[in-house]
Amino acid sequence: MLKPLKLTVLAAILYSSASAQDADPGRYPLIPYPQEITTAKGEFIIGRHTNIVAPKVFANELKQLQQMMTVYLGGPLPVAAKPGASSIVLMQDNTIKGEEEYHLQITPERVILSARTGTGIFRGISSMHQLFPVNAELVKDNRMKSFYLPAADIKDHPTWDWRGMHLDVARHFFSVSYLKKYIDLLALYKMNKLHLHLTDDQGWRIEIKKYPLLTSQGAWRTFNNQDSVCINKSKENPDMALDTQHIVVRNGKTMYGGFYTQVQMKDIIAYAAARHIEIIPEIDMPGHMMAAIKAYPFLTCSEENGWGVTFSTPVCPCNEKTFKFAEDVFSEIAALFPSQYIHLGADEVEKSSWAKSPACAEVMKANNLKSVEELQSYFVRRMEKFFNSKGKKLIGWDEILEGGISPTAVLMYWRSWVPKAPVEAAKHGNKVIMTPGNPLYFDGVPDRNSISNVYHFEPVPKLLNAEEAKYILGAQANVWTEWIPSEKRADYMVMPRMTALAEVLWTHQQRYENYMERLVSHYTLLDDMGVHYRLPDLDGFTEDNVFIDKGELVVKKPLKDLTIRYTTDGSIPTGNSPELPQPLAITKSESIKMAAFSRFGNRGDIYNLRFRQVNYLAPVTENAGQSGLNLDFFKGSFKSVTKIKADVDSSMLVNNVVIPAGLGKEGKPFGSKLHGFIDVPETGIYSFYLTCDDGGILYIGGSEVVNNDGWHAPVQKSGQIALQKGLHPLLVSFVEGGGGYTLKLEYSLNGSKIMPVPDNWLKRK
Repeated sequence: MLKPLKLTVLAAILYSSASAQDADPGRYPLIPYPQEITTAKGEFIIGRHTNIVAPKVFANELKQLQQMMTVYLGGPLPVAAKPGASSIVLMQDNTIKGEEEYHLQITPERVILSARTGTGIFRGISSMHQLFPVNAELVKDNRMKSFYLPAADIKDHPTWDWRGMHLDVARHFFSVSYLKKYIDLLALYKMNKLHLHLTDDQGWRIEIKKYPLLTSQGAWRTFNNQDSVCINKSKENPDMALDTQHIVVRNGKTMYGGFYTQVQMKDIIAYAAARHIEIIPEIDMPGHMMAAIKAYPFLTCSEENGWGVTFSTPVCPCNEKTFKFAEDVFSEIAALFPSQYIHLGADEVEKSSWAKSPACAEVMKANNLKSVEELQSYFVRRMEKFFNSKGKKLIGWDEILEGGISPTAVLMYWRSWVPKAPVEAAKHGNKVIMTPGNPLYFDGVPDRNSISNVYHFEPVPKLLNAEEAKYILGAQANVWTEWIPSEKRADYMVMPRMTALAEVLWTHQQRYENYMERLVSHYTLLDDMGVHYRLPDLDGFTEDNVFIDKGELVVKKPLKDLTIRYTTDGSIPTGNSPELPQPLAITKSESIKMAAFSRFGNRGDIYNLRFRQVNYLAPVTENAGQSGLNLDFFKGSFKSVTKIKADVDSSMLVNNVVIPAGLGKEGKPFGSKLHGFIDVPETGIYSFYLTCDDGGILYIGGSEVVNNDGWHAPVQKSGQIALQKGLHPLLVSFVEGGGGYTLKLEYSLNGSKIMPVPDNWLKRK
């Protein structure tokens, strides 16, 4: 075996003249970017002549590497006892300290991958995989005879220990094969935690042998309101259709659902473990338990099962039968999942039934509990003690802070509108996993800003000092599936923005433009894996477009191999639709549907474009005041800006289209109207981009320009208006449904770069 000293000398000679700048993103498209990379000339050729040298301790990692070689070359490489003329060497190096740390040296003669652990070796193999110059057509047909790795010296380790992804399989069910595909994606991008949300009101997805009705009844349902919405949306987007493999007919009824047997889950756990990914199970209680209560009504305080004021009826924390059930369930979960963690959920609990229960009144009195919030903490603490007895640690959503939290519970922060929660928990000495809804709820429909928002996410809250920041374990993105009914839709929602989070949590260095260049190579890699990822956004238009005499549609393609197809009859573009001319002349008012297609048939977003022939809007002649806008604030809950009440509760002045931090009560709904004038510096076609969470509408000169109304996650909508130079009345109506808000207005002029609307363009009345 080669000695580490010789390797060090070889590396010093080979890489002494390499640049310290970022590596060429085309030649080294690594995501996440390594902590240290030194590039060099030359390549290591991998072909049938290449052999692999690996100690027995890395037998699993050797198997994973051979599976990769089989995909690319049609079969495994020979295994040798010692390095030869062309070898890939897996080497155990006990001087490498980190569990996931590795050192990858690629020269034209040899590849040497060193680590102390199998986990480190596997992370290095993932980097090797990303360096392959992939050609999906050749890979699929097993026609590659050889390929190369570019020469480099990489020393790498993660910044955070918790680099997670979540998947809700309760609202919509996903197959065993899809979970393995999901795990493969996590492994490729060095994520190490998979949080499975296994139970909720809509379905119980894991076999519990002591309570068989949980799956025979609780895993199946007739179509609910979420299913109906998805089915309706599938008329415009086939990815929104329910996967037919999970639909059955029983006793004349169409039923939807499914569950994992414990044998199947053991297989999934082993598959993840081989790729050094820990699966954390979540059995959500005391709330979100309608599927279980349907099967076992004794779990509630009065055997009711339905919806309270806000959420579903929870299990009763004042009945010992509830704790017997919970302990039985979690005993099987603890035996099944080797993870050190179990997620209890414990969020969004409808406590009204507890407040009315005589049994709960007795428990509260006996335990000196002053509120139903403390009663929830009583339930959580009892369950944590039971988890601890099984050698497990409890994780709960940040509501477990309410009523008091034990010093050993792990808090998962999700409520963006309660920024003090992770700070209080860390200062209290609790470990925290950051999962804020904005930007880490990947069930929010992605737009052109989503990747940037994730990439610029900072896991450590600003109010923590260096010592307190050590309590931040890391972060994860959550994928709630109320509106994600298919595997294709799940792929679309997760990829590629998961790659941005991977780089945040592994590398934690700002190189966004370089990352975006590296990302280009990954679309083909994802094609190889059969991932129905979201194609990059097309540019050069808005949803509502205007022209004066004649116009044209010129689409800027983000990837050279995309084909853009369109229709004018209202039908959805397919691979057989006509290809869009560049440019497409617009001579009349009309509607166009347009979509991009990758070389391998993956279709991007369907763009519904409207073109209207208009005249330039003349400016008003009245005088405007100082820079800024008037903001009127309305207390209350309004699901549309058209429903905002007439009476203003308060008013103030603002510099731009912004909602001042802290306006209104924390997390509470409200309405607002920002009004004044916009003073445009020249005549032209102005495109406006309105990003809202929840809803907003932009009016200029009394006309609707952008409609982004309704309650929804942050999303951008756009529209155009033809304006003459000068002053035009402006109104932005905005509603917040509760839970944290986003509001941003940007513009471009005659197709220019998108920019923020300048403060000095806005004038008060």
